[in-house]
Amino acid sequence: MTELSCNDFLGGKVRVWQPVNGYRAGLDPVLLAASVQAKPGQSALELGCGVGVASLCLAWRVPGVAVTGLELQPEYADLARRNAVENGADFTVHTGDLRALPEAVRQRQFDHVLANPPYFLRDAGTGAADPGRDLALGGDTPLATWVEVAAKRCAPRGTVTFIQRVERVPELLSAMYTRLGSIELLPLIPREGRPPQLVLIRGRKNGRAPFRMLPGLLVHPGENHRDGGEDYTPELRAVQRDGAALPF
Repeated sequence: MTELSCNDFLGGKVRVWQPVNGYRAGLDPVLLAASVQAKPGQSALELGCGVGVASLCLAWRVPGVAVTGLELQPEYADLARRNAVENGADFTVHTGDLRALPEAVRQRQFDHVLANPPYFLRDAGTGAADPGRDLALGGDTPLATWVEVAAKRCAPRGTVTFIQRVERVPELLSAMYTRLGSIELLPLIPREGRPPQLVLIRGRKNGRAPFRMLPGLLVHPGENHRDGGEDYTPELRAVQRDGAALPF
């Protein structure tokens, strides 16, 4: 990882260093952060935090939330620490594998746990040329393990939130039902008339409410890309530019 770029999120309210040729964060971690209903004084843990975009967006939106990140790849963890310092965020980053948590993480519980697990199975399709990007997009840790670790680290009545591709929803739901309740699923509709590709899904530790499928959230207006300007619906523009919370 030699060449870096500094990119704006939340309309420049959060500025993040990330690799030019490795895994680069886009809208997904911003949406993940916006969906976490944290309050000042609470704590949050992001599993697989990368360079820290979701954690930093959450820390900016909810001042007073103490955020902890766990990242497997040392180079990305180092960038997350740099980004935390330069953004003045209450964001502590640990380097380690979620299958063997660092002691500082394993001994704690958090009000909220969030994660953007790899979207693809390692043995499905062609891997990315950059090793960091390949691991971020196609890790070999089962989704069930992500759910197990997230649920254990979540405090009673706390929330666990994931963003994931639609085709992996059955796998994710199956794992969540063994450890969490009050599960809610929010489809993200890319454009009018198109099926969702991603979903936000949240469960509550010790929750007892029935499963809820929420109305889909439209990301881009119209059926085709508009020339010029930002191509987001007003709700998504408020999230992407202003750091607003998602109606989840």
